[in-house]
Amino acid sequence: MKEKQKYYLQIADNALILSHRLSEYSSKGPFLEEDLATTNIALDLIGIAESIFEETARQFKKDSTGDDLAFRRAENEYFNCTLVEQPNTDFAFILVRQFFTDAFHFYFFSELTNSKDVFLAAIATKSLKEITYHLRRSSEWMIRLGDGTPLANQKTQYALDTLWKFSQEFFHENETDKAMKEQEIGVDLSAIQQLWLQKVKEIVYMAHLTLPKNNHQVFGGKDGNHSEFMGYILAEMQFLPNKYPDAKW
Repeated sequence: MKEKQKYYLQIADNALILSHRLSEYSSKGPFLEEDLATTNIALDLIGIAESIFEETARQFKKDSTGDDLAFRRAENEYFNCTLVEQPNTDFAFILVRQFFTDAFHFYFFSELTNSKDVFLAAIATKSLKEITYHLRRSSEWMIRLGDGTPLANQKTQYALDTLWKFSQEFFHENETDKAMKEQEIGVDLSAIQQLWLQKVKEIVYMAHLTLPKNNHQVFGGKDGNHSEFMGYILAEMQFLPNKYPDAKW
């Protein structure tokens, strides 16, 4: 697989899998407005993923479609970070996972607007308005939960402690990231990591939470090595497209 093709898929797969996780929470939000917000964010993410899948098929796999890339790959052919696979344990887990991802997306897509790849620069520019809203919303919810009742603070701190070990894979440079950075197509992940960490520390402080001191991190998703949850996601996500491959939606 060409490095540029894999880079496209890394970006799209993060959006696709997180969108699926958020769609699982549809109709389960704490109140109607928040339920609609979660569903709309899932739609924003699937829109990003769809655009990239269609362009990937056009550039690299002319015998396939964007839907083929979204629904008809083996587990080790998905290159999303492990964080976005993590289950919807409770609302605090959903918000911490979302906040980590939103902060990454904001700085990543901001830098990607400078890419020498015309398509990536365009999709980054187009998506930034939505991503800025995503980050504002999840930041506000982090503060609201952390600075809320003792139970809300406890649940949010537990989610923060549990999910922290997946958070740095966003910035772990694999061979694809390195190649794309050298060609000025991709982003310097080490540079945006510092911006991400500064933002996270700011919101965690305002939420009266504490960053975990354990620096153990889980990597592998960006190279196709996933958690035990990924197989269940794909089993559900791929069932209809594989059972009825000729269906028109």
